[in-house]
Amino acid sequence: MNNESALTDEEKQILESYERGEFESVLTAEMRQGYVSAARRAFKKDKRVNIRMSGKDLELLQARALREGVPYQTLISSIVHKFVTGRLTDQDAP
Repeated sequence: MNNESALTDEEKQILESYERGEFESVLTAEMRQGYVSAARRAFKKDKRVNIRMSGKDLELLQARALREGVPYQTLISSIVHKFVTGRLTDQDAP
C-alpha cells in the first residue's frame, strides 16, 4: 500500500490481518449472481438523449473525460445520474 502512513492504527491492524489471509469471504455464488443482476439493471442504458451544448463545453467535457479515463458520454451520464439522485449538488445554491 502506498499511503500506509495515512492509516489509523485500527486500519493498519485490519490490513495486516488481511495480508495474513485471516479474512474469508462469505459471498455465495447465489449472492454474487444477485449482485451482478442488480448492477446490470442499475446501469442499463436503454434511452437515448440528444442535447445541444456549446462547443467549448463539449471540448471541456471531452478533456475532463480523457483525464478521468472514461468516454465523454459516460461522464455526462454519470454527472446527470449523480445530480438526479442528489449526490451532485449546486455549491452556490442557498
